[in-house]
Amino acid sequence: MSLPHAILTALLEKPSSGLELTRRFDRSIGFFWSATHQQIYRELGKLEQADLIHALAQSPSRGQKREYEVLPAGRAELTAWVATSQDPKPIRDALLLRLRAAAVVGRDGLEPELERHLAAHRRQLAEYTEIEERDFAAGNLGGEDRLRHLVLRAGIGLETFWVAWLTESLAEFRGADVATAVDGAAGADGGRG
Repeated sequence: MSLPHAILTALLEKPSSGLELTRRFDRSIGFFWSATHQQIYRELGKLEQADLIHALAQSPSRGQKREYEVLPAGRAELTAWVATSQDPKPIRDALLLRLRAAAVVGRDGLEPELERHLAAHRRQLAEYTEIEERDFAAGNLGGEDRLRHLVLRAGIGLETFWVAWLTESLAEFRGADVATAVDGAAGADGGRG
């Protein structure tokens, strides 16, 4: 149920066309709540049918984008949703499951995947840090900007965790490879030194 609320949030921040909204998702909300362009357009239709948003009146012209704004009922829906209690969601990450499976079937091919994930998380952390330096460098943030900064800080914290954890995991992998090679060499020479 969160995609409609993400769209309502974005439209309350700034009325937008579907195309503008998808671009904004790609640059901000999509960092923590991703959606395809098709999902966004489909949800816009549902929100409009539910009388939570409406298209702004425009002079008709061919190819003109419909711009949407939130109606009072949409603001009420978002306000009620913000105040709703919700339990934290458990982590569902395929990489963690693959590591668990590797303990059973072997680790072949997993180290390059860990390296790829580490590089991706380092890039995301660098992007978040750049956004923080650019948009939140001034220490005197207003209420809404302080909340937006908190969301960004959560992203920075998560990416920092993943970079540290993946670095540690790769060190474990490489240490286990050395230990296996040493154990294998000891076994091959029959324990003779």
